[in-house]
Amino acid sequence: MSRNPSLNTRTALNASGTGEVFLILLTLSHPQLAEPIRVTSDAVTTVSREQAFSPFPFDLTLPDDAEGAAPAARLSIDNIDRRVVMAVRSLQSAAYVLIEIVRAAAPDVIEAKFEDFRLTDISYDSQVVAGNLTLEDFISEPFPAAIFSPGLFPGLF
Repeated sequence: MSRNPSLNTRTALNASGTGEVFLILLTLSHPQLAEPIRVTSDAVTTVSREQAFSPFPFDLTLPDDAEGAAPAARLSIDNIDRRVVMAVRSLQSAAYVLIEIVRAAAPDVIEAKFEDFRLTDISYDSQVVAGNLTLEDFISEPFPAAIFSPGLFPGLF
């Protein structure tokens, strides 16, 4: 997760009051989708790096930095447009989700980025499409991944 905020962002976050507006940009992608779905937390279309992000009401619970646990987040998008639920229904596996935080005054500058999330445990109804944002669990991977034998690593013997 990228966390190298600009000087303007650090100044705004450390000030007792600020006029800066921070936006959340979500990109849902999958190889089966013709093009990614891009949504913004703003009430108007946001153009960032020549990509248009459509205004969609959504609720995002950002991941925490709890030690010993994989980061997890929760995403709920209002079902005001059939594109999201139709895309979710058509996928054979979990969609990838990219979360970016930008300032409204400089939407091309990414202030924080959360990558490689997968949208899992999806549920939807007439009002909301919701799911968990999870990362691949590396804790359960075997270590070492290979057995150091003469057949696999002849240079060691």
